[in-house]
Amino acid sequence: MGKSDDEKTDDDYKDGAVTRNNIQVITIIGEIEGHDNLPAASKATKYEHMLPKLAEIEMDEDIKGVLFIMNTVGGDVSAGLALAEMIASMQKPTVSLIIGDSHSIGVPLAVSTDYSFIVPTATMIIHPVRMNGTLIGVQQTYDYFERISDRITSFIADHSGTSKERIEEMMVDTTQLSKDLGTVLVGRQAVEEGLICDVGGISEALAKLDSMVKEK
Repeated sequence: MGKSDDEKTDDDYKDGAVTRNNIQVITIIGEIEGHDNLPAASKATKYEHMLPKLAEIEMDEDIKGVLFIMNTVGGDVSAGLALAEMIASMQKPTVSLIIGDSHSIGVPLAVSTDYSFIVPTATMIIHPVRMNGTLIGVQQTYDYFERISDRITSFIADHSGTSKERIEEMMVDTTQLSKDLGTVLVGRQAVEEGLICDVGGISEALAKLDSMVKEK
C-alpha cells in the first residue's frame, strides 16, 4: 500500500513524484537520449530510465493517472517512439501538457496520451527524419528513411485527429523553416490541425486528468 497524504514527506513531492491526488507527474525535457550518451552539459530525458518508470507506474495500484509535462527539442527516433508506444499502451488515464516545445520526435510523444494540452505560446515542429554521419548506398538509405518516416507519421495519425497525408504535407513545407523543411505550429494552431486536443495550462490538464480518473 502507498503512503497516505499525512504520511508523505517532502521527498514524496519532488519532481516526478506522486501528488496528493494520486497523480504521477513525469517531465519530458531537453533532448530524448537514445543509444548514445549526450554530452554531460545537455539537458536530456533518458529513455532507459523512463521505460522501467512507466512500467512501475502501470503496476502501482495507488497511482490513478499520469500527467506528462513536455518541453523537448526531440532527439533519438528509436528511443522516442519506444517511449510513445509505452505511453500509448498504458491503461491508466494519461494527459500531456506542452509548456515550451514539442519538436520532432516530441510530436509522437505529445499525442501518445489519452488527452493533450498545449499552452498558447508553446510550439510543435514537424520535419523530415534527419541523420548525421556517413551515408552508404543512396537508394538503400532513402528506403530506410522512408520506413522510419512512415513509422512516425502512422503513429501520429493513429493517435491524433490529423491524417497521415496532412502530416506528410507539413513535413515537407519549404516556406516556414529557413534551414530546413517542415512546419512550426504555435499553440492553437496545433489544436486546429488536430494534433493536440485543447489549449490550456497546468490547471486545465490536472482538472481533465482528475475527471478521467473519476470516470475510469
